[in-house]
Amino acid sequence: MDPIIAILLGVIAIVAASVLAPKVRVAGPLILVVLGIGVSLLPFVPEIEVDPEFILVGVLPPLLYAAAVRLPAIEFRRDFRPIAGLSVVLVLLSSVVLGLFFYALIPGIDFLLAIALGAILSPTDAVATSIVKRLGISRRIVTILEGESLLNDATSLVVLRVMIASSAVVAADSDGRQPNLFVAFAWGVLVAVVLGWLVGYLNLRLRAHVHQPAANSALGFIVPFVAYLPTEQLGGSGLVAAVVAGIVTGQGAARRFTPEQRLSDEANWRTIELLLEGGVFLVMGLELKEIVDENYAAHGGLGRAAVLAATALGIILVVRIGWVSFLVWLQSRRAREQRRRRLDEIGARLDEIETGPSTRRRTGPDAVGRAVVARVGRIARMREVVARRLADLDYYQASPLGWRQGAVLVWAGLRGVVTLAAAQTLPRETPERALLVLVAFLVAVGSLVIQGLTLPWLVRRLGLRSAGGDTISADEQTQIDDELRSAAVTALADPALRRRDGRPFPDELVHATSGRLTDPPDDDTSVAARDRLELRLRVIEAMRDRLLELSSGGSYSTPALRHMLAELDADQLSVELRLEDEDRD
Repeated sequence: MDPIIAILLGVIAIVAASVLAPKVRVAGPLILVVLGIGVSLLPFVPEIEVDPEFILVGVLPPLLYAAAVRLPAIEFRRDFRPIAGLSVVLVLLSSVVLGLFFYALIPGIDFLLAIALGAILSPTDAVATSIVKRLGISRRIVTILEGESLLNDATSLVVLRVMIASSAVVAADSDGRQPNLFVAFAWGVLVAVVLGWLVGYLNLRLRAHVHQPAANSALGFIVPFVAYLPTEQLGGSGLVAAVVAGIVTGQGAARRFTPEQRLSDEANWRTIELLLEGGVFLVMGLELKEIVDENYAAHGGLGRAAVLAATALGIILVVRIGWVSFLVWLQSRRAREQRRRRLDEIGARLDEIETGPSTRRRTGPDAVGRAVVARVGRIARMREVVARRLADLDYYQASPLGWRQGAVLVWAGLRGVVTLAAAQTLPRETPERALLVLVAFLVAVGSLVIQGLTLPWLVRRLGLRSAGGDTISADEQTQIDDELRSAAVTALADPALRRRDGRPFPDELVHATSGRLTDPPDDDTSVAARDRLELRLRVIEAMRDRLLELSSGGSYSTPALRHMLAELDADQLSVELRLEDEDRD
């Protein structure tokens, strides 16, 4: 079959599976795997073999980058400790335990390669996050699962890369010298973080000056590869670099990019993520026939792979239960009420300092003035820190992490696309490669079927279904609206408010606008209409600046802030289009 036709049919299959999945209540990846298996069994379909290097370089960097761009910053910061524990410590622990298991039961592979297989099976998948969102679980659980599924991908792939490289060195080194695995791991992460941050920062600065939409999108598409390739050349993990670049870009987009760029990026990367993730599952189904044939030829059947996969999945769940239980225990041990009292005392002390007499200095009135300004600035910064910490405590109190939430975290640890993709990156000369890939496939599919299909039942049994998820409360919406309205009023009262050409707006227009901030501009084509449109843009800019200030305070959730940013972006695009119409007229 012509490759172009195959790609077109694959895209159609991925789109059809994404549309069908919600209707039949089956995860889209499972539909694609079954479809791929069915197609591979047709007599006229040739054996499919995808180069592992294509998966490693062409699929995983943009896939991880797309997920990193959407990471919720505020909630991620608040739960960084449990996320780091799940995405780093748990991955390393699971990799070692699974490595011991595979090393004992699979002859022909060394211990480092066994750990590499454990690393392949360790990362969780974002499919679980999409399932949990539909069930209405609290936003905190969703954030922890999102952060874990993103960062543990990078951790497991670093471990995989280091173990495969070290295994090759050990096999080729006649002196039997062991490479320093810790140094290799630390260097891979350090180089990746530095270069990933640099690429993300340069991406923000460069694309902020490229106003042609098509050219800007083209630059955005190459960012994960720009982060990946030089990092790999320096011995680091290119996948970690792609993740870091995505996080930096996602957090700076609201400040650096235009509304059109943000809306375009969101649509583009969601499309790429859909196609790449679906493509991995589809290709895995297509390749399964060859993998099964190899296992039949080498082992006389699939029983061995099935036993290994079932036992490995059981080990994964046992280790995860133990680690999540430890994390829940740590969360319950935090003396949050004592911390709240301490923060309240600090706030009261700041009030006393602020209202107390100014410190007199002998160096003259200018020096005293500068000292007072500096002290006021320090007090303001300290107030911001105290307010942020108090907001964090309110967040923890509103979304506690108890044993029921822990049970969801355990059972929502599904394996998926990264496990399948990473398994395909094993070198062709790897001993027992067909068996290892089949084990990874069975673990991923078994996890998606068993845990994915029973997760809604578990949530109902635990009584955790609510109006959580990404829904925004009415109180939070009202509070943000009030903040933005106040920012708009302040902007309208600013004497420095000017048109694009530097001329002030008419006083009667400013006063009229102050009384109807939410009304859309008029549709007439008079000069006054253009002034109203320009004034509306200045108001939107002031409201966005205030929204960015709120995003650093931590008082509001990321979904609420992003929802309001999207509304302001849509409003600005509408006004700019009407201004373009005015210019043409």
